[in-house]
Parts: sequence; structure tokens; C-alpha cells
Amino acid sequence: MVDVIEVRKEDRGNGLGDEAPVGKDPKNPKRDSKVKRMGTGSIPKLIVEFAIPSIVGMLVNGAYNVIDSAFLGQAMGEIGIAAMTVANPTMIVFFALAMLVGAGGNALAALRMGEGKREEAERSLGNTVFLCIVISVVVIVCALIPFILDSLLSLSSATPEVRPYAASFLRILAFGYIFQCIGMAANNFIRTSGAPNRALITMIVGTLFCVFFNYLFVLQFGWGVEGSAWATVLGQVISCGAVLWYFLFTKNVPIKLRARFLRPVAATVRSILALGMASFCVQAAAAVVNFVLNHLLVLYGGMHPLGADNALASIGVVQRIGMFTVLPLIGLAIAIQPLIGFNYGARLIPRVRKTLWYAIAGSVILGTLTWLLVHIFPEQIIGAFGMQNEELAQFSIFALKIQLLMLPIVGFQIIGGNYFQATGQPLKSVILTLTRQMIYLVPLLLILPHVLPALFPQFNSLDALYFAMPIADFMSIFTCGLFLFFEMKRLRKLESGKLKPRYIGE
Repeated sequence: MVDVIEVRKEDRGNGLGDEAPVGKDPKNPKRDSKVKRMGTGSIPKLIVEFAIPSIVGMLVNGAYNVIDSAFLGQAMGEIGIAAMTVANPTMIVFFALAMLVGAGGNALAALRMGEGKREEAERSLGNTVFLCIVISVVVIVCALIPFILDSLLSLSSATPEVRPYAASFLRILAFGYIFQCIGMAANNFIRTSGAPNRALITMIVGTLFCVFFNYLFVLQFGWGVEGSAWATVLGQVISCGAVLWYFLFTKNVPIKLRARFLRPVAATVRSILALGMASFCVQAAAAVVNFVLNHLLVLYGGMHPLGADNALASIGVVQRIGMFTVLPLIGLAIAIQPLIGFNYGARLIPRVRKTLWYAIAGSVILGTLTWLLVHIFPEQIIGAFGMQNEELAQFSIFALKIQLLMLPIVGFQIIGGNYFQATGQPLKSVILTLTRQMIYLVPLLLILPHVLPALFPQFNSLDALYFAMPIADFMSIFTCGLFLFFEMKRLRKLESGKLKPRYIGE
């Protein structure tokens, strides 16, 4: 894996080469005006314009899991929530694969647009869709092999009561995965095309239909987990169709989905995978954390009066709410990615730096507001999942408050990780994203259940599992601060000319 993506001499930020620079196409100036403003417009206004639909879009996208859990909790009680908790690690893997090619392809497209290479950006889009098709075929084949699905459920610590429900849910999602993968991956390119509101609409329409179909299939028809799975797939089909319509039939878009660019090019595929590795690692690490956490929940939940299935249900709800509270921060990080990538590709370093710090300030505001919301309405939030057991609900509320202690400042780490991805430094981005989800959290999950009860007898081993998250958050925020400190020095050298970008052939 490389640390800085190399570009060719003729692709430098001055826009020279075999194509007209973005924003200077005399045949169709309207097509490029939305992209050109990323290098000239007011940065705070651009961040707000891109962030609002991106944040809402992430909440809408993340709502799929929450919607499924809420409807199944209302219809089936704790067993329905537990089934979703067991299925969740594999669902995160599905999400991770879509992010691998989607975030990577989009980051590459933003850099190429900043360099004035439109055809290269379109090739990135086409190769991204090709990779989505390949990944979807692999997912379907895996779903058809019972050993693989059973192994995933065993890794998720599925109890005998929950296993058949989780298996049915995942099998249906796997067969419809191609719509999720293409819809999510290609949606990122709509933002880079300068149409963040259109990107939002494509996600909202799918989620609204997901809610409708869940209500119809789960609550009215009583189809249980199978009904919820079909509702999710149908919502993704509609969202995917809206995304493809934009690139195939909408006029005056900066980049189009063209058949000739579906053919894979090794260099493009390598760059997509390298740039997308950070986003993949975030989600893959989350899946590993969920596998480990589910195992520990069954282990320590069996020693607790709540029991294993109730422990799965409780912390499963807390995990989903925790994920949902972080989504606005991820949405902000994704929103600034094309802005940073374009300006970095065009070597407008002051705009890169300014965008980063405005985004960090915005993440603190967002995180604080979400933290306040959780603390003001915890009963209502937990109650939406249909928990009938009062003791279980109170345990979940306390666990939720502890797990989200660092929420006001955790956006600093999320923005920092995405910054390195947007500027073509995937290795640093991967390291930073792994600190929060993997390098710090997994060891803490394994160690704290033994240490915390010994130091504080009022807490048990099950309690220790939700104390691990804020400790890991603090450690990862500190690590990100060190990375950004040295990155600011590097940017100053790049701006002054003491450090030059690396070009192939030099």
C-alpha cells in the first residue's frame, strides 16, 4: 500500500493534458460549473451545502438497520432484536465492501477532477461499478454455501433460539446485495459531481420505501425477519435505480457512467482499493468488534441475571444507537472529502487546511448536540425498540450513556482519518481508523472484564464491555492529534515549495 497516490506529469493540477480542465469546457460550461466552485467558492458555505445532505443521507442510510430492529422489536420482542444483533456483524461486512470501492473510487475521482482529468474520473466511476458487480457475485456464492453462513453465525455467537432467524435474514440480504453495493458506492460520486442534494434524495427515497415495506410486511402481514429482509432489499433496489438514473439519463452532469469505462484497468482498480482501504477498515474493524462483542455478551451475559439473549438484545440496541449517533460525524467527514480532494489535487493548500479545521469545529458542535439529545431523551430512545423488560431497559439506558461519553469530541478522529484518505494517504488513514475500532477497542473488550470488577466491585464483567468504548475513543483522539500535528508541517512545506508532489517518471 502506498502512502501518497502518484499522478502523471501531464495530470498536474494546472489542468494540462489531453482534456480540457474542469470548468473550462467551451462546449458545455454548465456541466463543470458545479465542480469548479469547489476550488473557488466560500469554504464555510460549501461545507454547509455539502454537509447537510451528506449528514441526512448517512442517517437515512444507517436507518436501515435501526428500522429493521425497531419493527422486529415491536413485532417479536427481544428475540427479534437479538436476531438483528447476531446478523449485524455480517451486515457490517456487506457495508464495508461497498465502502471499499465506493469511497475509494470517489476519492480517486475527486483527485482526478481537481487535476482536470474528467475521463479518468469517469473511468473511476465505471471501474467502481464493475467491482460492485464482482463483489456481489462473490457474496451470493458465499450465501449458497451453508458452511460459510453457519460459520459467520457461529462467529456472531448465535444462540440456538436466534440462529434460524438471523440465517434467513442474511440469506435474503445476500441475494439482493448488488443493489446495496452499487447504490451505496455510486452515490458517493453524485456529491463529487457537485450535486449533494441529489445524492440525498436517492437515499431518502429508498429509506422511505424501506419503512413502508417493513410496516406492511412485518406488522401487517406478520412475515417476521423474512419480511424485514425483503423490505430492506426493496428499499435498496429503489435507491440504486435512482442513483443509476442520475449517471445514465440526467443531462449536464460532470461525469457519466459509460459502458467503455466498465472495463477494468489494473492501475485504476489498484488506486480505488488503496484509497478505499481506510473506509473498508473502519467497517471491517466494526464487524470484528461486533463478532468479539457478541461472543463476550453471550459469555458474560450467561453469568448475569439478564441472560445471554437479553444481553445480546440490550447491547445490540446500544450499539445501533451508538452507530446512529456517529453517522452525522461520518456524514460530515464524507461531505468534505471531495472538497479536500479537489483542492489538494489542484494544489490549493490553504483551502485544504481551512476546510479541515472548519470541519473539525463542526464535528464538535454536532457531537455535542447529539450527546445532549441522548441524555435528555434516553427512555424514549430505548423505548422505540419495544423492550418489555423494565430492568433490561434501565440497563440499556445506563450502558448507552457510558458508551457515548466521548461523543462530543470523537468527530476530531473521524474527520482526521477521512482527511488522509481524501489527500491520497491511505496508509495513515487506515492506521487512524483502526485505532478506534480495532487497535485499542478489541484489547480493552478482552481485558476490562477482568480488571474493572477487581478495581471497582460495584461493576461486573458485563458492565466492563460498555466502558471500553469511551476509553478507546480517548486514546484514538490523542493519536489522531499527533498525526495531524505532523501533517500541518508537511502542508506548510508543500505550500512553500520545499516539498514537491511525487510524479511517475521522476
